[in-house]
Amino acid sequence: MAYRPSKQFKNTVLGTGAVVVLAALNAPAALSFAQERYHSYKIGQSSYKIQYGSWGLVGLPAEYRINAMHAALLHTGKVLLIAGSGNNQEKFDKGTFDTVLWDPKDDSFKKIPTPEDFFCSGHSQLPDGRLLVAGGTARYEVLDGKVTRAGGGMRVKNESPDKVARLKKGTRFRSPSGVEYVSKFDVTVPKAKHEFEITYGKKGRLKPWRSKVVASEARVFVEAVRAGAEGLTTEAAQYRILGLQGKDADNVYGLAERLSVEKQDFQGIKSAYEFDPKAEKYVPVDPMKDARWYPTLVALQDGRVLAVSGLNDVGDVVPGDNEYYEPKTKKWTRGPSRYFPTYPALFLMRGGKLLYTGSNAGYGPADKGREPGVWDLKTNTFRKVAGLADPDRLETSSSVLLPPAQDQRVMVLGGGGVGESKLSSSRTAIVDLKEDDPVFRSSARLPQGTRYLSSVLLPDDSVFTTGGSRDYRGRGASDVYKAQFYHPRTDSFVAAADPTVGRNYHSEALLLPDGRIATFGSDPLYADKDNTRLGKFEHRLEVYSPPYLYRDPALRPVLGAGPAEVGGDGRATFATPHPQRIRRARLMRPSAVTHTTDVEQRSVELGLTRTAGSVTVDVPKDPTLVPPGWYMLFVTDADGTPSEAKWIRVREPKGPPAREPQE
Repeated sequence: MAYRPSKQFKNTVLGTGAVVVLAALNAPAALSFAQERYHSYKIGQSSYKIQYGSWGLVGLPAEYRINAMHAALLHTGKVLLIAGSGNNQEKFDKGTFDTVLWDPKDDSFKKIPTPEDFFCSGHSQLPDGRLLVAGGTARYEVLDGKVTRAGGGMRVKNESPDKVARLKKGTRFRSPSGVEYVSKFDVTVPKAKHEFEITYGKKGRLKPWRSKVVASEARVFVEAVRAGAEGLTTEAAQYRILGLQGKDADNVYGLAERLSVEKQDFQGIKSAYEFDPKAEKYVPVDPMKDARWYPTLVALQDGRVLAVSGLNDVGDVVPGDNEYYEPKTKKWTRGPSRYFPTYPALFLMRGGKLLYTGSNAGYGPADKGREPGVWDLKTNTFRKVAGLADPDRLETSSSVLLPPAQDQRVMVLGGGGVGESKLSSSRTAIVDLKEDDPVFRSSARLPQGTRYLSSVLLPDDSVFTTGGSRDYRGRGASDVYKAQFYHPRTDSFVAAADPTVGRNYHSEALLLPDGRIATFGSDPLYADKDNTRLGKFEHRLEVYSPPYLYRDPALRPVLGAGPAEVGGDGRATFATPHPQRIRRARLMRPSAVTHTTDVEQRSVELGLTRTAGSVTVDVPKDPTLVPPGWYMLFVTDADGTPSEAKWIRVREPKGPPAREPQE
């Protein structure tokens, strides 16, 4: 039988041929068009998709286009996209905050009323499937040269043991020289404390107790009433609070160091909410004890969440005051003290310690809190982990707990220099936490130096990496339009189809229950190579379908009816038409990702038993390996082709949780 080219192929060849003629007539633009036409034809072929996968844009109506800073997969299968003010001060000033809920099943969208500015908050999956969202923006930064009124942190002291001091936003503080500052937020200062001193006489007799009052303290950001030099103070001073009379005026006062017109950083809020996936709304809970902007929230084995780092209510990096959230009481308590730069990557290890990989999102000095290590929360000790190449290029790097979680190997990928550095790294490195003295060892390199790389665990035990840029925030048109799979067993990268949308700062990627990967956001400084045109936030939503989705659909594993949660014996049985095709099972924790930081995702290997018409999975009972919460259950065949996921809940362990010493 003679070969007959398809109509599509003939149109492509004819179109390309015509353009080649134009190119011969010295038309470079036409040649470029021909190359693009051929590329479009090539990536649309089944053979290409089977090898490299494919990308597709999701139709996004204009009213749902928000500056997605945060993305979290909920156990309803929907994706929560949080912008808050979205790095847009105009929206912040208007109090316009955005959240959108996307359903990947039918590409429908819904606006969610957003009570506060969750821009640059932290988030964590809770045991009951709610999403904890804590922190956000209280005030936007003012850059050097733009500050017109001196400002900074004011320590407000209260020496009264009988009365709480509540000062409203707008309270004025006057220095001895007459310079006045006004508070930008409400501040509450607790009562002072009585401390008793026990002393003994010469013969060992107990003397009457001596009591002294120790003043309490709170912080608030203040700004000069007068602009320019008239509002500057160059020395530490005690400030009188205007409007207070009598004893109140004596007991409550302000203390401040030098207040200047230098750059004023973003400031955080204390607010915390749980997002309810069923009711699809934010529910307020008790606020944190410290304000936080750029914090990391990490889920622990007992269901609690640890909030770490962030910029506080006066724009300083929280100096080590970390805190626990208890979902059962909706309250916060003090945790072990340790300093980290903002958005530190912290992973729950088997046994309950945390690994800090050194990955972070930026705020904090270059020489403090950036070395990787193992943090024992019970003893509040920190053991450094050495061996990481390019240790000065960990900012905006990516970190993942490699699959399966039982291997206890964590990988660091890419990253850049501190701040607006042009430096980036193609380094990857892996630490084996099962070793007595774990160290990082270099692994396969990325194709190029990359900051802001997104890394997503897949059900076939590979890691999908995509996007990022070589320079700070995509400067110099440096977005990396590449994607690849990392295979832990062979320590190798394999090319995937190229994305069509560049992703750098403020971008996210996560695994969907159907096995696809969704990508969101990007916040470039500039839109051209010469850095002359300001960039715009990327609203397009692009989804990647891996090669495993282009294999014979009739052979794809299927999970049928089964339980909504793991049984007390750690087992769950699901119907399936072809159990003999199923070779592996994985529990995959849903992502909650921002600023290249996703400490939620993990893939847990399950025991597997096949019977006629069903498969039974065995879930490890170690909560440090499988923290309580909702998971996606995938089964795969011998080629790694996954089923669509079933959602299943793993309950928190019974009995009271172990408590660490309070600081």
